[in-house]
Amino acid sequence: MIHDLGFARLDLDRERRQGLPEVVYGPGKTAEQIAAVVTALLTHNTGPVLATRVAPDVAEAVLGRVQDGRYAPEARLLLWRPARLRDFDVAVVAAGTSDRPVAVEAAAVAEAVGLGVTTVHDVGVAGLDRILQIRPLLERQDAVIVVAGMEGALASVVGGLVRCPVIAVPTSTGYGAALEGVTALLAMLTSCAAGITVVNIDSGFGAAMAAHRLAHVSEAHR
Repeated sequence: MIHDLGFARLDLDRERRQGLPEVVYGPGKTAEQIAAVVTALLTHNTGPVLATRVAPDVAEAVLGRVQDGRYAPEARLLLWRPARLRDFDVAVVAAGTSDRPVAVEAAAVAEAVGLGVTTVHDVGVAGLDRILQIRPLLERQDAVIVVAGMEGALASVVGGLVRCPVIAVPTSTGYGAALEGVTALLAMLTSCAAGITVVNIDSGFGAAMAAHRLAHVSEAHR
């Protein structure tokens, strides 16, 4: 079912297909447009409604138009009607403090869709003992999201330690030869730890959505 707003055509059937209404990408949209889309999604769907990468001033304007929402400024996430907590646990693991913004986005989106989230920052491979210290935590998860820039090695390390799905997020953190995340992306894609899923550079949202799909399918087969 398509709902035509003139400037946007909303996929109202996505909640039935994928367990979550269409998510609004904030950049490039006015506050009025975001508010109109959110209002339509809240009216025609029952699950959580999210708008990502929303600047603080735009978020304030949207919240003035659509009641009962909340804004997470560090994650740049607007949220209405958060999901109930589901039986699916995800650890979001960030290599360095500079990777924090992407990790925060991943954690906030995952929490909004009902996943149980534990976040651990600054456990990169330059101090390998740090990731080994949290190995018991990682082994208890249903999925692990690994956020890393530079050479992206943390994804391979975690991929070799755990049995659950690993979702790797390359970030644009790093000096010149890091190529704004391309080096980490290629390293994660060519990881010797088999079966790692890799999402786009700086896409904490994409990683959380991958975890959501795993949880959605898992729930459907119970």
